[in-house]
Amino acid sequence: PITRELDKADPVQIVQLLKECDAEIFQEEDEALLNYTRLYSESVLKTMIDIINKVQEVLKDPDNTLIVLSGGGTSGRLAFLIAVSFNKLLKGLGQLPRYTYIIAGGDRSLVMSQEGLEDCALLGIEELSKAPFVAGQLDFCMNNLDIFLPVLVGFNPVSMARNDKIEGWHSTFRQVAERMQKLQESHKAFILNPAVGPEGISGSSRMKGGSATKILLETLLLAAHKTVSKDTDISEKCLLEILRTYERAHKVTYAQSKKIAALVKQAGTSLQKKACVYMVGWHTLGIIAIMDGAECIPTFGADYNDVRGFLIGDYSEMFNKEADLIAQGPQFAFSQEDFVKMILPSLTELDTVLFLFTLDDDLAEVEKLVVQVKEKTSNVQALSHATVGQYLPASLKKLFPSIMSIMWPILFLEYEGNFIQKFQRELSTKWILNTVSTGAHVLKGKILHNYMVDLRISNSKLFWRAVSILQRFTGHSQARCLEGLLQTIYDPEVLSDDIRNAELSKHIAIATEKNKVVPTALLCLLRNCSVQEAQLRLDTSPSIRAAIESSLNAPGRKRGADKSDSTGRSM
Repeated sequence: PITRELDKADPVQIVQLLKECDAEIFQEEDEALLNYTRLYSESVLKTMIDIINKVQEVLKDPDNTLIVLSGGGTSGRLAFLIAVSFNKLLKGLGQLPRYTYIIAGGDRSLVMSQEGLEDCALLGIEELSKAPFVAGQLDFCMNNLDIFLPVLVGFNPVSMARNDKIEGWHSTFRQVAERMQKLQESHKAFILNPAVGPEGISGSSRMKGGSATKILLETLLLAAHKTVSKDTDISEKCLLEILRTYERAHKVTYAQSKKIAALVKQAGTSLQKKACVYMVGWHTLGIIAIMDGAECIPTFGADYNDVRGFLIGDYSEMFNKEADLIAQGPQFAFSQEDFVKMILPSLTELDTVLFLFTLDDDLAEVEKLVVQVKEKTSNVQALSHATVGQYLPASLKKLFPSIMSIMWPILFLEYEGNFIQKFQRELSTKWILNTVSTGAHVLKGKILHNYMVDLRISNSKLFWRAVSILQRFTGHSQARCLEGLLQTIYDPEVLSDDIRNAELSKHIAIATEKNKVVPTALLCLLRNCSVQEAQLRLDTSPSIRAAIESSLNAPGRKRGADKSDSTGRSM
């Protein structure tokens, strides 16, 4: 409800609305949300403590155990980031790595969107047994409880989990989650699912869902490490202390709202002029940048080059299968060398380049790269993180027209506690980049109210979301909207019964390769016109939103179909 008018907001309002959405992560239980457990709810904290006790057992037996973080899309990229961070923590203690990650689609998915692989349950089982996707792994774990302890992290009650049949498999996600719920009573499985409030853009779980995943996992893993090294039991007080540092990070981050809004405006201008936004980050801030860029592709139907992240620094120990990434083609490029060779020569004055670093990084290296970029474009911006007492060198400062400099307090903490500051800086960067890339696409006209109407249909979740969006804005039945969507996907073929009855994966494989499928289908249904006419209207309109708005307001159209607040289906 907060963002219902997001598509009409200016940059300052966009930042304010998304700030309010992110604040809901930390909202205490209240009357309006009585049916939902929240981040600070007793039951959520108790489940976290139960999981921490199990993590401690793993940490105390390093030779025979492993902590595996697994997911698809944003969750998989976060699994990678968190595994990298905690292996670094262990390395600093002179210990061997004990964390590994699995992402649907393998390491290629870390830097490039490959959403379709999230649908394959059998692939998930295969990935786990040799070392939707997640459902297959959880099911496999529950069938092998002598080896695995499965933990499911999500932000919906189990009763709201998807209950559609998973193609080529025997179960639904909800059935898997219900089975886990029963096992939780005997501590053989755990579900950690606080409600964090709806997303700012419908279904854009890269935002709050991603942030809350990062907060939960880092909190419980960090608490486990701290208590193992001190040989103490975990207390609720310790958990709350860590969670509150993330809540403070929200306040520190959005204290920069004015500068974030200026960045939203600049990035929006670049996208409106068909130019690009590049985010160049040092170390794990580079991973956050890569994540943000990759996620714009399915969310906004963006080209891989529209918003792109690059990682500066040594990444030799980060990846499971680095060979998957090297020499895979330009869309998989992510390193400093790639940026200098492939992006720098073609940069124009219309492009925006954002530099992300901390004052502990090699600032001479930062300066050198900024100077190279400034020869091509004056649209350079910086987000720098410092600890109280650290200051930007004057030579670097004068290279930027504006710097968003976030100052963090000095933390006098033991070794593990120092990682809190690293985690805060990463989350702060994630919030800012999510806001900038989302805001830029809003300004480009890719959002209608608070729906991503130009999403790329690359998996079953996004296919059914597309149908639901068509229902909401046309007022037609699900069957009619499904027909309209298939007509757009298969155009110019005539819809035969063979096509209608084909497996969902076939529809998705064809739709993934096409642009503007959902806006085209929406115009066809609103105007009762051909696919060609709808495409022409989109091509000649200043933005996708403008084309749809004019069709919603067309003479003779029933008013009110787009005003409904519930389609009766979970988005």
